[in-house]
Parts: sequence; structure tokens; C-alpha cells
Amino acid sequence: MNFDVRPLSTHLGAEIRGIDLNDGLGDNVAGELKQIWCENGGLMVIRGQENLTTEAHIEFGAALGPLFGAPDQSPLQDTVSRYIHPKHPEIYRVSNKLDESGEPLGRKGAGTYWHSDVSFRETPAGASVLHGVEIPPVGGDTIFANMTKAFEDLSEPMKDLLRPLHAWHDFEMAARTQYAKPIVVEDDMSGANKALHPVVRTHADTGKENLYVNPGFTSHLDGFDADESRWILEPLYRHATRAEYLYRHTWQPHDVIVWDNRCLMHYAVMDYGDAPRYMERTTCIGERPV
Repeated sequence: MNFDVRPLSTHLGAEIRGIDLNDGLGDNVAGELKQIWCENGGLMVIRGQENLTTEAHIEFGAALGPLFGAPDQSPLQDTVSRYIHPKHPEIYRVSNKLDESGEPLGRKGAGTYWHSDVSFRETPAGASVLHGVEIPPVGGDTIFANMTKAFEDLSEPMKDLLRPLHAWHDFEMAARTQYAKPIVVEDDMSGANKALHPVVRTHADTGKENLYVNPGFTSHLDGFDADESRWILEPLYRHATRAEYLYRHTWQPHDVIVWDNRCLMHYAVMDYGDAPRYMERTTCIGERPV
């Protein structure tokens, strides 16, 4: 299969043209795409998927890893169950549109804060695959932060300070501020979605080190009090979201974006008002961070 690959920025992302995900990829092409994905910082945009079916989306996501919501895997989380596709539990819907009964099709304004998907699980997300089924004419960009480059540019003493540290990731962080409280169930507020991970993790595929904390879900550093955690974490967040570590994606109709939650943070910009927006996402279960 012949396809074109172009860089999206100087430090992050590759654009792919000339592939139809409905056709299936085969092991060789899937392996080549994964290599391109890893070599470009864990971000890949596959253009022109106008005819992508939900089934083909799920098949492509599953080629990158086991999916949350698949019959033999765990669900994404109870609090977003109302936004899971009724016929395809692997699909999480993000939308401001309503169904025939007036209920939301998906979660409006999902991800409007810096985060890494599902980092509060013992085995958090690997790849996320998001299909822009219907996008607003203006706005609705998604911004990605390169946590590998952010770590690489720290001083050696700072790297040495951070490597032994661990941080708690807790769904409650976002639940109390970002999610509508009626959809939060008691289990999510009692530590069921809480995990301890290294502040600096080593990528399982590339072997590179990167920061693995995010303001959306990271509550505090293990063994540190609240003030001490803030003194360390907040400067790291400011550092990691400097302009030179970011790529801002302006969606084209039926883009499919694949990002690596192991080494990227992302932020969904909600600046499109009431313009219709409908996205479908699959999320791969990654490995335990080390």
C-alpha cells in the first residue's frame, strides 16, 4: 500500500494521506504506521476518512492494542457510560448534538483541560483514536503537548530529582471540576479510579523517558504534602505547555487522529459555540507505567 507521510510540525506529528481505513491494513502496513507514529512523537493524523465505518474504526483501534469496552476487556469508566455508543461499547462519543429524544449523543466539552486519557487506572491508556465525524466550521482545535521533549530539555539535576518520584492520579480531580456531578457515581469518588505512577516513565516502544503527570488527573506527589506537590508539579506543567512543545491541530472533516497517551498530554479547545460537533473515539489499554 502506497501512502504519503508529511511532518505536522518540527517536533511532533505526521500526516498520512492515501489510506482508506475501511479497506483494512494488514499486519505489514499496520506495523509501518505504528513505526511512523512512534518516530513522530506518538501523534499521527490520517486524512480523508469520509466513509469510515464504526466497525472499521474499532478494527483499526484494536490493531494498536486491546480496547477499553471490548467484550473481553474492562469498560472505560462508569461515569461516562451514558456516552458510550449503544451498539459499540468500544466507542466513546464526544458531541454537543442531541438524539431524537433530546438526550446528548456524547459528552459536550470533553477534555477541556490538560490531561492524558485514563491516567488514573493501574494500566492507563495507550493509543487513543478519534474520528472527526462532524466538525464545526471554525474552532474546536485539539492541542497536544510533547512530554518527551519537555523532559529532554530539563536540566540534568532536575531530571535526577524527578526520576525517583511517584504521583497519584485520581479521577476525582476531574470529576469535581470538569464533569457534571449527576453523572459521578460513588465508586469514582472512593478511590476506585486511582493509581500511583512514576513521574518519569520509560516508553515501552521507544525506550525514551518522558514526564507522566497532568493537571487533569494528577492529584499530588506520593509522600509530599499539598504545598510541596504544587511547588514541583505546577512549574512542570508550565514548562511542558510552553509553545515550543505544542502542536495545535485544526480539524478537517473526517480526520482520524491517533495519539499516544503515554507521552502526550492534550487539551480540547471549546470555542465553537453551538456549531454541531460529533466525534467518536476508541481507547487502547496500555501497559503499567515504569
